[in-house]
Amino acid sequence: MTQSRHSHHPWQCILGLLTFLSLFLGVVSASEQPPMVDYCQAVEQEIQGRKHGFLAGNVTYYIGGFHGCWNIFEHETIGLTHPIHHDLRSRGVGLLESQISGTEHTGVGNDYSGWEFYKDTRVLYGTVIVNGKRYKHPKPKSMKWRPDKTICEYEVAGVSITEVKFVAPNDAIASVITSSRRVEIEFSGNSFWHRKSVRSTAEIDYDRRTNAIVITEGGTVESRPDPNAPGREGPCVYEGMTTVLSASANFDRSLKIHADEKGVQHYSFTVPCDRSGTTVVWAMHDDRQVALKDASLLLKYTDSALAAKTKEMNRQLNEEVPYFRCSDNKFTEIYYYLWSIYLMYYIDVQKGWEMENHTQTAVNNFLGMHRYDAMFQIKAGAWLADKPRFAYGNVLTWKHLTQNNRYRETGSGYRFISDNKGIGWHSGAYGGETPEHVLGAWQIYQHTGDIDFLKDCYEGHFAILFEKRLGSFAMNHYEVADVMVQMAQLTGNEADVPHWEQHVERDAARIRAAFDRGWEKHGVENFFGAAKNGMYMTNSFWSMRSPHFPREYAEKFVQHWALDKQKGYFGEFFPLAMAKQSMEKFATPVDHSFGYTPDTAYFTLDGMFKQRLEVAPELTVNHLENYNFHEEWGIPVAPEAYKRNLELFGDQYSNFNAGKILLYLEGFAGLEYSIPSQTLTIRPAMPKSWEWMEVRLPIDGKWTKIQYTQDVVKVSGSPFKILQPIAK
Repeated sequence: MTQSRHSHHPWQCILGLLTFLSLFLGVVSASEQPPMVDYCQAVEQEIQGRKHGFLAGNVTYYIGGFHGCWNIFEHETIGLTHPIHHDLRSRGVGLLESQISGTEHTGVGNDYSGWEFYKDTRVLYGTVIVNGKRYKHPKPKSMKWRPDKTICEYEVAGVSITEVKFVAPNDAIASVITSSRRVEIEFSGNSFWHRKSVRSTAEIDYDRRTNAIVITEGGTVESRPDPNAPGREGPCVYEGMTTVLSASANFDRSLKIHADEKGVQHYSFTVPCDRSGTTVVWAMHDDRQVALKDASLLLKYTDSALAAKTKEMNRQLNEEVPYFRCSDNKFTEIYYYLWSIYLMYYIDVQKGWEMENHTQTAVNNFLGMHRYDAMFQIKAGAWLADKPRFAYGNVLTWKHLTQNNRYRETGSGYRFISDNKGIGWHSGAYGGETPEHVLGAWQIYQHTGDIDFLKDCYEGHFAILFEKRLGSFAMNHYEVADVMVQMAQLTGNEADVPHWEQHVERDAARIRAAFDRGWEKHGVENFFGAAKNGMYMTNSFWSMRSPHFPREYAEKFVQHWALDKQKGYFGEFFPLAMAKQSMEKFATPVDHSFGYTPDTAYFTLDGMFKQRLEVAPELTVNHLENYNFHEEWGIPVAPEAYKRNLELFGDQYSNFNAGKILLYLEGFAGLEYSIPSQTLTIRPAMPKSWEWMEVRLPIDGKWTKIQYTQDVVKVSGSPFKILQPIAK
């Protein structure tokens, strides 16, 4: 995907080959399962000087170099610069226990500082030695990112060096290095030390049997587990863990070790490298023997480990993800890039409050799933083939906070859970978005018919969390109340039905009156839910996602504010997070940094699709090609935000963009299906600039193909009745 715009594109080659074969053979496959594609190759992109490296295992990650908020602080180099073990035992760099009493006790491991602790690690930094001359930490001339591996190329004193880095299935990490002629590479690094560290207690030794450096990590750091409280000294995130570093070439004679005045253990060793290749590996575990075994196995089976990694990532992108193609390849690229990131972030810890496999949001600030982001990440998971593996946990991981009475309860009875959580900590930042989790859980049920899953969600979680007050997100409480009634009925809790029926006003006239009260509030013309202070954010549009939102209000609101480039939300592209009318008044650094954000775009555009507004697909195309495709680089991107001046900001591989996946499937394709009712609903909204579009859905173990043109929708392979409701 790094070719010029005028060269033959990988997607075009793939599509062209498939078309040729089908015409040549003159047959159509009886199955609608998509043909296998090497998606790892198809989504490959050149990132040198653009992004840091990012690879993911289960509880292991690799960050190559460091780009803070897209600013280059450190180039990647030969070796393994920033491998990290992150099983959510801590939110940041420390393992202190909260001193808050009651339900707001944040547990052990919350940390308001040190989120990006990986940027201070130094594990294996390479220096190339050619004819006795040292070339310290050369930067790549090329660094190609793929979801299964990173490929770096270097030119050092006329020597060509290629390096392949990947996270193996056992969570160890390898760097496989080959050189056009023989050189020596000196690797150096040190035990864990962070800018918040106070002292190190790390110990180091060399295991001759396995040719491995073995570090017992330890020490104390300053961290802050409680809001509005000073920092305290406590154990570091890696306390007691073992780091193992090994290589395919023996380095016992060149190994040098020394401790500095802080107790940090420093090491260096030299190995030869030529065309036959040299491999260095990293492994980390609580158990020393497991870490040693993981490193040894990866060295022994390096090629098969990489092949297995590639095979599994390709399997997921082929067999789990709904197939998508359209007449403009740019949008196909974006679609599979966003799915790649979404899948890479999945984590399955099996400890404490982390017993369910779930996706996460970011690596730049801190890993973990966010309560807010889960609103759309839950729904994205509902479209994957293996729902128990990829969908259920996105909802059920939050159940641990409810079951352990870890929430904030207001005087009026609302119970809010935290923004983030881990093995035994939660963030202490509370909010009320969980009613939207109910709708996501309901969608998963519609896609599975799994009553047991619904029961797990309802009992011990939703029924307790909303016991006193239901809460609302963007006026979704009417839908949520209806779903809670149905959940109670389906899970054998019929006695709860009157309780949920009394929670929310159900009379149509009164519901309409509630929306009428928000219309032109505070005298703002053609605006819904205007804030009194004049800060007009896109969240005023989000209520359009409700089936009760008056269509006439939606049309006026969008026409007068969404499309307006003077006072409204249409900036350099759509949508600005804040109306231009409000920008001068609200101009703090934070306001400027988050000029355009992916969540605000998803909720705003989703509401327009829900209202069947003609501008929805066109504004979505405008957003995707400007936000998620970097025209100069010719590659998809997934930034946390753009500043008002269009500079990239925040995380570089942000799963905050997962809602865009839904804009494809539920927006453009207009898809909705229900296994319990045996129906597939199609409300097409294909952009006018596209000639055609195709989606294939994995539904209940089978593939359904839907082909779209501007005039016709064709469906084949569906086991369900097809519904195509007319537009509003």
